[in-house]
Amino acid sequence: MPTSTRAREAAEQRNLRARPPGEDKLPNTSKPTFKAKKPTSTAKKPASSRKPASMKKREAVKEDKEESHAAVGEKRDAAEDKGEQDESAPAHKKLKTEAEEEGDKDDKTETHDKGENAYQTGTIERGHIYFFYRPKVQLEEAQSLDDVQRFYMLLVPRPPQFASSSDAPAAQAKNDEDQEMNLVEAGADAVPAKEPLGRSKKQFRLIVVGKKGLPDSEAGGRKQVFWASVSTVGEDLKKLEEGLGGSTYETKTRGTRHQGPARLAARGAYAIVNNEAKTPSQRETHLGYYLSHPSREHMGDVQETLGIHQASSFVLQVKNPLAPNSGPGQGLPKANRADYPEDIMEGVFGKGGHRGRGSYGLRFAACERKEMLDYEGAELLFIAARSGEQGLEQSLGEGRGQALEEVEKSESNESMEQVMKELAMDESEIPPNPLEGEWA
Repeated sequence: MPTSTRAREAAEQRNLRARPPGEDKLPNTSKPTFKAKKPTSTAKKPASSRKPASMKKREAVKEDKEESHAAVGEKRDAAEDKGEQDESAPAHKKLKTEAEEEGDKDDKTETHDKGENAYQTGTIERGHIYFFYRPKVQLEEAQSLDDVQRFYMLLVPRPPQFASSSDAPAAQAKNDEDQEMNLVEAGADAVPAKEPLGRSKKQFRLIVVGKKGLPDSEAGGRKQVFWASVSTVGEDLKKLEEGLGGSTYETKTRGTRHQGPARLAARGAYAIVNNEAKTPSQRETHLGYYLSHPSREHMGDVQETLGIHQASSFVLQVKNPLAPNSGPGQGLPKANRADYPEDIMEGVFGKGGHRGRGSYGLRFAACERKEMLDYEGAELLFIAARSGEQGLEQSLGEGRGQALEEVEKSESNESMEQVMKELAMDESEIPPNPLEGEWA
């Protein structure tokens, strides 16, 4: 062995003998730097460096909890991150779905309004009613039903009497207490406000009754069914007077022809009432009236022939303009029928399969809204219900028939001149003589 090697070994032996007893071992340079499972060592640590078993157990539990909390937090963070991604990525899809749901709710509400809430119960309209007849062409006057060419019913709607303002200042000064007293009176909602005189601008509907008379409940009950149609809706009574007045015209085959004016045969007050119905199929509209002119003692052959009673009521139905006619010669041509808006066609008649059997819906429906009468070409069905004071009250209900009777009896003292002024008409143009019960 070389001399240099022996010298190094001798030096190392001297250094080992010179070290303290606690430093007789070299540090373990192979200890891993990551926090993993520590290598087991067979060498025992000094007593001073050992930890009690209880302390070791507590630290182990603490480390397990920290690792567990860390794991849970990582899962929660991961879930939140995922949730944020789910909410941010398809946000437009979620908003669209909510909008669609809201739209569905609106559609359901709209359908409900059309079908259920659209039905107006109680008195939907009141006003004054006038009956006219017109003699046939070339006849100066009529002497029987055979001489009658047209029979008209004129409706002039009015607000209820308790809600109207009178022209008199004293009436305008009525206090709220008086108004409330009127409101609670039985049948007050059916009594029309007094008709102003001399005003040529009023809302009106002129209805042509098909069989030149009214259905008579005393003759055959509800088997008596008459057709009618709304021929004119307007506000100009002067134009109405011109239409009901006489005229002269030329024809190619018969030369000059003369059409006599219409005659006023009766005047009174009317109310249109919808009953309370549990189901749509039970809905029913009643039109009832009580006459002021002629009075009971002046009722004559004219009124009897035309089916006009002192008091009477009818079941009123409106025909679906899309429904086919039930027979030849019945109903108006399609071009002349009412052009109702979709909310009436769908909500009342059930167009589109909502009600009825056909795609057009019901063939006939109650007059669920008074606006249904405001269309020219509206086809109506009058079914005889009841006549007389008791029959009128039974049809309208809640004291309405009695209320109409009372107010019209009080108005029966008005002169024929006053009645004509209600319509702003001239007696020389529209004769009122039949109000005395005789043909003219």
